Amino acid sequence: MVRPAVVVTADRVLRGAPNVIGVVPLTSTVRSSGAEVTIEPDERNGLSTLSSAQCQHVRSVAVARAGTRLGNVGPATLRQIRDVLAVIIDM
Repeated sequence: MVRPAVVVTADRVLRGAPNVIGVVPLTSTVRSSGAEVTIEPDERNGLSTLSSAQCQHVRSVAVARAGTRLGNVGPATLRQIRDVLAVIIDM
């Protein structure tokens, strides 16, 4: 199943052409959870519906499995996702 996700691997790692990247999957099921970040659709992120970044489901995927880039969530949303990830993994 193809599902949108936010890449959370650091730019400096991505420049090294890794074969695995970290992603946070998105869902259109929006819950009020401290482990999820709500993302409004806009032209920049390429989403067509209100979505939720499921930070509790962060995972590693092979770069070969990554599909086409839809867009960019922007620095504010990415910061929110990183902040939630830091809480989840107790950093």
